[in-house]
Amino acid sequence: MRTWQVERRRRTRHLIELGGLVVKAGIVDLTGDDRAMIYGALLWMADKLKSEQGEHARALWTAKGKQAFEAERKGDATVTCTSIGKTVPDDVGGGQTTPHPTENRS
Repeated sequence: MRTWQVERRRRTRHLIELGGLVVKAGIVDLTGDDRAMIYGALLWMADKLKSEQGEHARALWTAKGKQAFEAERKGDATVTCTSIGKTVPDDVGGGQTTPHPTENRS
């Protein structure tokens, strides 16, 4: 297989995993699959990370994500999104998670 094919497959897998996180977090259902709303929320996140509150947001969101991944590993079938008070079922990928390679597994 050629180098460009390997790189394209790697990029495609990465994009699929990121999309899976959007679904897993319940964003698609909560927005009614409104792409403009999802994109706007992602732009808001990017602005937040660039702001004076960026480090706080990064620490808060990282802790929340790690907590959700850990609950999933322990077999907890749901994760509660406390900021919106909604419980999101973990039914993406049959409950299997492939953590991002940079995720701290300790």
